[in-house]
Amino acid sequence: MPYQVTIEETGERYTCGEQENLLIAMARSGRRGIPVGCRGGGCGVCKVEVTAGDYETRAMSCQHVTEEDRAERRLLACRVFPRGDVSVKVLGKMHKAVCTNAGLRPTEKTKI
Repeated sequence: MPYQVTIEETGERYTCGEQENLLIAMARSGRRGIPVGCRGGGCGVCKVEVTAGDYETRAMSCQHVTEEDRAERRLLACRVFPRGDVSVKVLGKMHKAVCTNAGLRPTEKTKI
């Protein structure tokens, strides 16, 4: 069953299947400039904050995702699998790519 993923900064929506991670679905949606990095939870370039919705995660580098990050739902999109509709804020390198491509200016408040 596909779920809706909303990128809060731009209002964009895309679908993501249960067996798909948020990063792969975002790239599949045709979005240009998405940093995909290692796709295995090790490089940290696809960091997002899940602001709403249910999900499951797989292992990711504790160098890029601390226990505090996990508690605040700041995770790597390549290791997040939706279990319902979700909303995300994009962080770090992902934030820069998404906001620049949408014609928005990155803000200090949303950088992590």
